[in-house]
Amino acid sequence: MDLKEVVATNLRRERHSQNLTQEELADRAGLSARYLGSIERAAVSPSVTVLGQLARALRVDPSQLIRQSGRARSS
Repeated sequence: MDLKEVVATNLRRERHSQNLTQEELADRAGLSARYLGSIERAAVSPSVTVLGQLARALRVDPSQLIRQSGRARSS
């Protein structure tokens, strides 16, 4: 799995677990909802700065957004 897809999956999963809409998360992170949607669709790669903003808004460690699940790891 491509890292953009990993980030997209983890971001969407975490947002849903916190019952947040894209608009709510985007507002918390200081991003546009359109840009957040692009990240969640793996259409764009977020910068390290944006990953930090999203992690802070979700109250998670940034590494959680880039961590691959055990099955999807590649060497």
